[in-house]
Amino acid sequence: MNENTKKVLKIIPLGGLGEIGLNMLVFEYDDNIIIVDAGLMFPEDDMLGVDIVIPDIEYLKEKKSLIKGIIVTHGHEDHIGALPYVLHDISAPIYGTPFTLGLLANDLKERNPRFSPQMNEIFPRTKITIGPFNVEFIRVSHSVVDGVGLAIDTPVGLIIHSGDFKINQIPVNGESTDINKFAEYGENGVLALMSDSTNVEKEGFTISEKEIGEKLENICKDCPGRIIVAVFASNIRRIQQIVNIAQTTGRKIVFSGRSMLASVRLAKELGYLDVPKKMEINIGEVKDYPDRDVIIVTTGSQGEPMSALNRMAMGLHKKIKIKKGDTVILSSKFIPGNEKAIARVINLLYKKGAEVIYEKVSAIHVSGHAFQEELKLMINLTKPKYFIPIHGEYRHLKRHAYLASQMGMSPENILLAENGDVVVFDGSSGRIEGRIRTGRILVDGKGIGDVGTSILKERRDLSEDGLVIATLILDEETGVVLYGPEIVSHGFVFENLKGDILEDAKCIILEIFEEQDRIGPNWLDSIKTEIKKALRKYFYFVIERRPVILPIIIQI
Repeated sequence: MNENTKKVLKIIPLGGLGEIGLNMLVFEYDDNIIIVDAGLMFPEDDMLGVDIVIPDIEYLKEKKSLIKGIIVTHGHEDHIGALPYVLHDISAPIYGTPFTLGLLANDLKERNPRFSPQMNEIFPRTKITIGPFNVEFIRVSHSVVDGVGLAIDTPVGLIIHSGDFKINQIPVNGESTDINKFAEYGENGVLALMSDSTNVEKEGFTISEKEIGEKLENICKDCPGRIIVAVFASNIRRIQQIVNIAQTTGRKIVFSGRSMLASVRLAKELGYLDVPKKMEINIGEVKDYPDRDVIIVTTGSQGEPMSALNRMAMGLHKKIKIKKGDTVILSSKFIPGNEKAIARVINLLYKKGAEVIYEKVSAIHVSGHAFQEELKLMINLTKPKYFIPIHGEYRHLKRHAYLASQMGMSPENILLAENGDVVVFDGSSGRIEGRIRTGRILVDGKGIGDVGTSILKERRDLSEDGLVIATLILDEETGVVLYGPEIVSHGFVFENLKGDILEDAKCIILEIFEEQDRIGPNWLDSIKTEIKKALRKYFYFVIERRPVILPIIIQI
């Protein structure tokens, strides 16, 4: 490696540029690497049986000795959720704010208890040095407490990473985005701004958390019975608002759901959540109070199958049964892909007599991501030479790039990168130069990466067209059929239609068996392949279905 190559800063997105979730960035300079975030995403509709999706880190495995640190900007799963899996292959100190590290510790305890990495607490406006990188943490307002943006001073110039942010002029709990610090860096010179693109399609400014609190309070004042509020467990500011409303309306507060209890406990320990002791009761005590005296704060705002709210809606919750007079408030945004699950829960709640309030009928949620005017303000504050939109699907990145051009940035200084693109800064220019292989790793139970496209295709085929198992038992010495063919099908065709179809299929199998040569070491495999081909063709001709076909030939 020559000297000029060593002086190049590379920024490589392994996830999050072209999708919502999987956020992971690599900063590489002169045999030193730092990682910013390592998030997951939840499976798409065609990923049958998959639990979560994480970024492919093959590039980092090859360079793990160069990794000097991992920085996490905030505690949402799309930024920290992959770390319990990444730490199987990478060992490096982790830097984050107290609440973020607390959530990460809970994740590690649940998913990967064998790992106890070195965790270093940092605070806004503090600086650390990791190899050639000098990093300052900048407070940002988001839908989770303790979020930060980053000022990463490198040998070729300063990079600003906005983190997930909004510019909230009327903050709750005093956590407003530190626009003065961003402006200070802007005055001193910013080589590149990497900015959150999630809400670039939304015009204007985000509404304030205070307005949401007032809206929730007005709703709660008029509720005759129990109030059940479903909210993200990490949204501590919203939870504090609900606690305040309970106090104002003279109600007891109850927390329900494993992640909710863990998050609330952590927030109370760190001083981010204040719940008067006499106000809080446990879920088993709800029956001891009049309905009008209780607010339950629970998980399940996205219709998650195992969440507390879903179990209540299904009538499976041991302590809480939904009934007429209950008011259920879904105080969160419908995440794309979750609409059907949420609608199902809402319908079940209505059927049990509850009144349901959600974003489509009342403004009871505000996004944690900046709208257009706030994104413009971030560009104006930092005055970057180069602009790199991050965190969003391709349409979001493209719209954000267009917004930057409207702000007067030169098109050649707007770097529209996607996952795998290598963004290069060498002190004189910035550009996209080459690509590395990236992708998605599917996690299914304890299996990490052992479910690929072929297995997903088989699962889709099974779910759509069913399974046919054809069994033959042969005499090992003579090759004579001793039993079969026996055909068993599942999810393939109605019982009353099976008879003729499966009998004809048996004849096809016997014909193939009689016609095929039984010589060579692989003659059984050849017959199985021919049976698959013939039955697939036959079933499609007869009923236009393509079941998964499993031939079993046993020699005894």
